[in-house]
Amino acid sequence: MISKPDKNKTRQTRHLRVRGKISGTAERPRLNVFRSNKNIYAQLIDDVAGVTLASASTLDKEVETSSKTEQATAVGALIAKRAIAAGHENVVFDRGGYLYHGRVQALAEAARENGLDF
Repeated sequence: MISKPDKNKTRQTRHLRVRGKISGTAERPRLNVFRSNKNIYAQLIDDVAGVTLASASTLDKEVETSSKTEQATAVGALIAKRAIAAGHENVVFDRGGYLYHGRVQALAEAARENGLDF
């Protein structure tokens, strides 16, 4: 019997392949997205210093509970607001090995609409 490949393992492989090509700096941090079954998380990361500059997730009190796509949109707007408050407008988008579709796309588009440039 042939077993199915582990979806998370293949996602991590894709993520490592992308991470070999992109990196965040102090001037242009990396906007990382992690998506779980219940929540979605976004971080601004300076890979040179190894520091998280800003973060937002569906666990924040500012994000209202609604559909997952609407929550992702709210997280995108929140991370953009926090990034601009920290002085970072230009970022590198890291989709974390996920397809640019659904919740990941909603987060990215909301971040762009609220002032982030990537």
